[in-house]
Amino acid sequence: MKNPVAIASIGTISTLGKTSEEIWKNYLSEDHFFQKKDIEGATSWMGKLPENIQKEVASLRSENSKYRHLDESVLFAILAGRAAFKNLNISDKDAGINIGSSRGATGLFEKYYSEYLKTGKSSIYSSPSTTLGNISSWVAQDLELEGPEFSHSVTCSTGMHSILNAIAWLKSGMAKSFLAGGSEAPLTGFTLAQMKAMKIYASENIDFPCRSLDMDKTRNSMILGEGAGVVALSLENEETPIAVIKGIGFANETLKHGASLSKDGKCLQKSMEMAMQGLDKQDIDAVVMHAPGTIGGDLSEVNAVKSVFQDKLPAITSNKWKTGHSFAASGILSLQMAILMLQHQQFLPVPFSEFKQEPDKLENILVNSVGFGGNAVSLLIGKK
Repeated sequence: MKNPVAIASIGTISTLGKTSEEIWKNYLSEDHFFQKKDIEGATSWMGKLPENIQKEVASLRSENSKYRHLDESVLFAILAGRAAFKNLNISDKDAGINIGSSRGATGLFEKYYSEYLKTGKSSIYSSPSTTLGNISSWVAQDLELEGPEFSHSVTCSTGMHSILNAIAWLKSGMAKSFLAGGSEAPLTGFTLAQMKAMKIYASENIDFPCRSLDMDKTRNSMILGEGAGVVALSLENEETPIAVIKGIGFANETLKHGASLSKDGKCLQKSMEMAMQGLDKQDIDAVVMHAPGTIGGDLSEVNAVKSVFQDKLPAITSNKWKTGHSFAASGILSLQMAILMLQHQQFLPVPFSEFKQEPDKLENILVNSVGFGGNAVSLLIGKK
């Protein structure tokens, strides 16, 4: 890609914490960050935000009366937006915002619909607070920005698609800077039940309940996690960007059913090839995989990487064994993992995976994201 896009900052909240120092420390730990919790009578593994961040979410509602009726997916995005915006010298009040979500306001939607079934009436807040577009709108309100603001849903690759949208706006000259990302608050009874109905949710009580990139697993092991991530992007010459986006790739493939993905991950092959245009494949040092912990999903992506790189694979890793799958936010969390590896020049392996190869250097890292609907996004990032 001509003229790489600068990543000025990234802000996330997840099971790993909020600050980059805390998140890196938790990445270096060989522990996962899941808990077993009971929701609506069903006990499930899940990745909940740490208590200090939960308190910050609660305080948002008390510090501003306008925030009282917002869904947690919106509040998560506000905190991530503030983290990305902190210490930034963005004087451009016209900065755009695109923060999406796979499920949107799951908590409030379930609450208001339950009330409607019981009373036949709907709350005055039900429509505006469950509209997907209110995520970016409220982040814009909180940061006092006046640029374009929109939200979207492209299932699990939503956050990475937000970055594609932002780059299109920047390249067109319609914006000078953009905040892009995803937010998800999926730990509700109905959302968990949907995943279990598909028979993809983790059920074993073992040391590492999510077996992302364990190619010998005999059970699906996906676990949902709360999270949000926002990336600040710019075409202008950043003096000290934390990383740059060197290439972008996107693709889809023919579906057999709504959640299908071909065994050789055709959409991922296409997106990775597109992101690497103009770069020798041997220059790719690592790939941060989507790898949700399902048998089919992990295998499809590994097959895609093998098809693209043949017999000389780059180092392979993922973070979902530790953080869980946060749907729309998952790609941003993977991107942050890649950025931290670049900054610290240290590869983060999956401790129980067969892929143990350590890269000789860390200069170019591919980050993958894929979602229902057979769509994939790949970003090639590196240092300036």
